[in-house]
Amino acid sequence: MTSLTLYTKLETLPKELKEEAKKFIQKLLDKSDRNKKSNHKPLIKKREFGSLKGKINLSDDFDSPLEEFNDYM
Repeated sequence: MTSLTLYTKLETLPKELKEEAKKFIQKLLDKSDRNKKSNHKPLIKKREFGSLKGKINLSDDFDSPLEEFNDYM
């Protein structure tokens, strides 16, 4: 929606609704300003390569065939 279209629609509103629209637009502007000013950290941290090193251990026979599948080999 272009600014001109929005302005045209606002001009057709009765005075009471124009006041309500003005308050709503002000709320949106305040919300936008708060979002710009806030310096909150993002919810997802940047992952560091190798951060789990030493925390996961695989058994030595991890790649060896399982006995349950001997009939299929």
